[in-house]
Amino acid sequence: MPDFKADGGPERIVEETRVANIHRPTLTFWPAPAALANGTAVVICPGGGYVRLAVETDGVLVARWLNSLGVAAFVLKSRLVEYGQPAPLQDVLRALRLVRAGAAGFGVRSDRLGLFGFSAGGHLSACAATLWDHPVGKTGAALDAVNARPDFTALIYPVITMAPPYVHAMSRDALLGSAPSSDLVALYSVERQVRENTPPCFLVHSQDDSIVPVENSVEFYLALRRAGVSAELHLYERGGHGLGLQSEVGGPGEWPRRAEAWLRTRGLLTTA
Repeated sequence: MPDFKADGGPERIVEETRVANIHRPTLTFWPAPAALANGTAVVICPGGGYVRLAVETDGVLVARWLNSLGVAAFVLKSRLVEYGQPAPLQDVLRALRLVRAGAAGFGVRSDRLGLFGFSAGGHLSACAATLWDHPVGKTGAALDAVNARPDFTALIYPVITMAPPYVHAMSRDALLGSAPSSDLVALYSVERQVRENTPPCFLVHSQDDSIVPVENSVEFYLALRRAGVSAELHLYERGGHGLGLQSEVGGPGEWPRRAEAWLRTRGLLTTA
């Protein structure tokens, strides 16, 4: 792990369950029950504005839900504001490479590896989906030779752009600094990085999201459409930000069932 800050101090819990001050990124494996396992695997990127991580609501609970669908899950704790770019991107790409390289040992398929990202974790997932082969995501390790392209992505109320007027300022400042160069803003405004081999994407957002404007998902969807990439976008009138796995019937609480249907339609919930 490059640029490790040995004097950074311990991780700490903030806002009851969120984790901050991460210096040692980790990947926690949640295997699917043997009777349900279908070979699909997902790396989960929790949200938190690149300042802290909602590991419980955006991580563990999502992993358990995916397990119920037969999907193996890996909850990522990536480096954050203490490092800024490109550390989070290096961490998520290393996670994808670790899982793909060790797929047989994890009991998953190397060609069924996706990402679920929430809020700023959605930005990190979208970065991985568009910048998986960019030099900035490499660390010089032998593992860099492993393909880091995710096979599919699901972005839930994601941060996408680093540019006004729809930027989430906290995420931008934590990742890029308070006065980023125009080149950095362009590189990490991932709606600008979509290409024809960007993986298929499932998106969810609410119109009344007062934290991350809904235009983040809309702009990414339009970029995917222009590039000819398969995508599904679900927009809701109300729901705010940080829905997590709310289970009420109707409205944005339906997104997990929509996501399950999307995975099933793509053949990702069947045993190969």
